[in-house]
Amino acid sequence: MAGEMTKAAIAAQPEWLAQVPADRRFPAGARVLFTGCGTSFHAAMTGGDAVQALELVLAPDRDADLLVLVSHEGETELTLDAARAWRGPKWLVTGKADGPIAELCEEVIVCTPAIEESWCHTVSYTCAVAAIAAMKGEDVAWLPDAVAEAIAADLPAVGGQDRFLVAGAGRNLATAHEAVLKLREGAWVAAEAYETEQLLHGYFAAVDESVRAFVLDGPRSTNAVDGLEALGCDVTLVPARHPVVDVVVFQRLAVAIADARGRNPDRIRRDDPRWAAAAQRSRMR
Repeated sequence: MAGEMTKAAIAAQPEWLAQVPADRRFPAGARVLFTGCGTSFHAAMTGGDAVQALELVLAPDRDADLLVLVSHEGETELTLDAARAWRGPKWLVTGKADGPIAELCEEVIVCTPAIEESWCHTVSYTCAVAAIAAMKGEDVAWLPDAVAEAIAADLPAVGGQDRFLVAGAGRNLATAHEAVLKLREGAWVAAEAYETEQLLHGYFAAVDESVRAFVLDGPRSTNAVDGLEALGCDVTLVPARHPVVDVVVFQRLAVAIADARGRNPDRIRRDDPRWAAAAQRSRMR
């Protein structure tokens, strides 16, 4: 059946999260900068001060003591370029202990027991976020059970909309971006992420009842919900506990929408020659 690898990865999250190393800590008082690309950048955002790998390559002089790179397979090209551009100490959060980025780093934190098979990354994202949280001194022991509950919970209803919107602020902004990426690459729907306050400044002009909206609970979230409801949107206020837990509903929604519409999230549409060619042509040269 389509999407079996993605479904298996979502289901494996409690087991894999229970194995995330929780005994590592960032140096006391260190100013830490995080970087990555795609899903890994969204994981990096949950750590605090984060910059996309391309932006770090363009401007590598930053006010930080330590660079933490996030790359599940440890070989993302632009993340590798960012590691080369950074002149200070580097740590890597990854799924395997060796690789070109690992070779440049003083510390390598392997946060998953294997490399995720689905290209619509789910469990590798939540494990990276949990590893970063642990290195900041957070208690992550409760996350496996909380994620198991999120996997078993009822899903919000979604109709036939082709446009989706997810908003969040603070640490929830990373979840909004990752949620939208799952919806786009897993279910192939048009989805947009917004910082909650920014959504309220003009973006409503292109929103109407054709948009299915989700707002992560936090600052200004009720204002956003009120405005979206006034536009006729079907909108859900999503409880926010922790980025590892909060993203699960969107992982599951992506799979559910894909199932309902006959789409396969496992290869993020690159099993179609047209999208495979687009990915190949856009590779770094």
